[in-house]
Amino acid sequence: MTAPARIWNDLRRYAFGLPEAYEDHPWGESVAKVRKKVFVFFGMNDSGEPGMSVKLRDSQPLALAQPGATPTGYGLGKAGWVSIRIAPDMPFEMLREWIDESYRVVAPKTLVVKLGSEPSP
Repeated sequence: MTAPARIWNDLRRYAFGLPEAYEDHPWGESVAKVRKKVFVFFGMNDSGEPGMSVKLRDSQPLALAQPGATPTGYGLGKAGWVSIRIAPDMPFEMLREWIDESYRVVAPKTLVVKLGSEPSP
């Protein structure tokens, strides 16, 4: 398994472990949802490289500055969604924090409170 694939699998485990998070497969793609709302799209590009799309309110400029990051298609980029191709040298912690941020943007406040004020370890 490649380093990006390992990182991707670890990110999936992390996302599905957040309060009330679950996996769904709309459009044949794996997504993490909370209360029927998507907070992470986990996908592969045409070359089979793992990636994810997250909704970022605060970190969008930083995320878009990363190699392999682009505004998400289908008009979602205008709403703050960023698609990230996972590279071997991308820090897991940074990607995990973006999942936390996306969860905090999408999840009901009653669930966000369960995370506390800092991103989860």
